[in-house]
Amino acid sequence: MDIQSERRRLLDAEGGDEDPTGLMSEQDAYLSKVKNRKLYLATFASVLGPMSFGFVLGYSSPAIPELTKIADPRLRLDDVQASWFGSIVTLGAAAGGLLGGWMVDKIGRKLSLMFCSLPFVFGFTVIIAAQNVWMLYLGRVLTGLASGVTSLVVPLYISEMAHERVRGTLGSCVQLMVVLGIMGVYLAGLFLDWRWLAICSSIPPTLLMVCMCFMPETPRFLLSQGKRREAEEALRFLRGPDAPVEWECARIEDACEEQGSSFQLSDLKDPGVYKPLVIGIMLMIFQQMTGINAIMFYAENIFEQAHFKESDLASVIVGLIQVVFTAVAALIMDKAGRKVLLIISGVAMAISTTAFGVYFYLMSQLHSTAPPGEEPHADLAWLALASMAVFITGFALGWGPIPWLIMSEVFPVKVRGFAGAVCVLTNWSMAFLVTKTFQDMMTALTSAGTFWLFACTCILNVLFTMVFIPETKGKTLEQIEATFRGTSGP
Repeated sequence: MDIQSERRRLLDAEGGDEDPTGLMSEQDAYLSKVKNRKLYLATFASVLGPMSFGFVLGYSSPAIPELTKIADPRLRLDDVQASWFGSIVTLGAAAGGLLGGWMVDKIGRKLSLMFCSLPFVFGFTVIIAAQNVWMLYLGRVLTGLASGVTSLVVPLYISEMAHERVRGTLGSCVQLMVVLGIMGVYLAGLFLDWRWLAICSSIPPTLLMVCMCFMPETPRFLLSQGKRREAEEALRFLRGPDAPVEWECARIEDACEEQGSSFQLSDLKDPGVYKPLVIGIMLMIFQQMTGINAIMFYAENIFEQAHFKESDLASVIVGLIQVVFTAVAALIMDKAGRKVLLIISGVAMAISTTAFGVYFYLMSQLHSTAPPGEEPHADLAWLALASMAVFITGFALGWGPIPWLIMSEVFPVKVRGFAGAVCVLTNWSMAFLVTKTFQDMMTALTSAGTFWLFACTCILNVLFTMVFIPETKGKTLEQIEATFRGTSGP
């Protein structure tokens, strides 16, 4: 029986099909029988990974002030060591991206996720047991490595499991859990010392390992390995007992057969590969060039310069804004679409970084004209805080979650490991460069100049979005792939 008639047979049970020839009615008929409960469960298990990685990113903020004042001279960090303690994670994560790209293709999405919980736990254990600064560095590199693997595997795992109606929302949960992790560690840092904080931080990865034991491998990976029966079982688990999963299986299989099996470098000549790859890389570069990591790493200093008394409490407030607006983005992602949110987000960040620049410029002018011993600019603190709030809101609505979501949607199955690794490597290398050079940029270009530079890149990323980024809302992964190849999808 050919695939077309099998599709029709599977869907005939659905009465009242308005358009018996159109694919959309066929798709709608299928999706109307789908139950999402187990899909949400599998997503929840996998996003414990990004939560662990939020704990890693946020850990340095409460830990560094303690470690610079600690009584034990073997563990005490000076300014240079503190800067490395904060930024060495990004180097581990860049390496983790490469490792993750190799692992997802070799051992699959599920096992890669389970394995990446090990360096999280080992890394925090090394930090807990640290006897010298090098052990602290090693712990940070290991947790960074795990974060890199996670930031590649989890978006991929979710986008390959989810169907097009909920893929945007579930894919945005990755960034939501990262910011929840950061916020959790900021809050815990108000009450716990750095060792207890490391113990707390190893709870989410332990849970990840346990929960993932009960979750399926993704159907697309199983089909690319030729395991049709296991793929149908995985789909049955994810879509519920009533959905005719053979239809979805046949559709994915068509796309897999069309592509051929494994990735060769010559595939980079194919527009279906190089176009999404360039888009993925540019999204990652632009995401870091908005200045987000620089602003987050130095949030407390920015608040101190703004003469905001409770700077550690202010960081918790920043974390809270991020959580709320990333959750809003997740809820509207499949209704508003990716492109609109990226544009709104870019505009908000361009305005707020310009305002930040103006704030620092006015501060320096006031400094030079103020009589000695006077503080003339306390009334400008509101400008810095308002800019910060607008910037973080803007970032959380678009440029936070969406680059990771689009990365997980646009690549063909056979290049997902390779292309994902290139994107993650780009993202973390840029994060390292921006955070490491932020202080030097502030010195060379002045604070105002640095923020105006970030504003220019935000304007560039809005233009890039308008011209080059396709809307992926409501399309199957196979249809998105066909858009780049210039054919019509299954």
